[in-house]
Amino acid sequence: QVQLVESGGGLVQAGGSLRLSCAASGRTFSNYAMGWFRQAPGKEREFVAAIKWSGLAYYTDSVKGRFTISRDNAKNMVYLQMNSLKPEDTAVYYCAGGAPTYYPSSYYYTPPNYDYWGQGTQVTVSS
Repeated sequence: QVQLVESGGGLVQAGGSLRLSCAASGRTFSNYAMGWFRQAPGKEREFVAAIKWSGLAYYTDSVKGRFTISRDNAKNMVYLQMNSLKPEDTAVYYCAGGAPTYYPSSYYYTPPNYDYWGQGTQVTVSS
């Protein structure tokens, strides 16, 4: 059974940092792209960042320069380092996996292109 389990969410003041982790089990994701999405109350789930097996990463414009996605293929882990957090970053953050790794960047912005999802972790940034 494939599972993605997120951790590391919490409450932080604006300007602070959090590091989200995603532990994958049940299969090896090293040959696939992994991503982070977020969903705020009343809004659609939106793309945050994605990373191919090679380490090539993509980011939505609003987090560029503040967030960094990384992966440890040996451990089947994906991370999202979030710095300079803003209240508008408040959302449930989801780890996604299983996307083929040979498509252009726009492919990874779309939730249905990922086969597996975690349960989400809440990130709340206070002003």
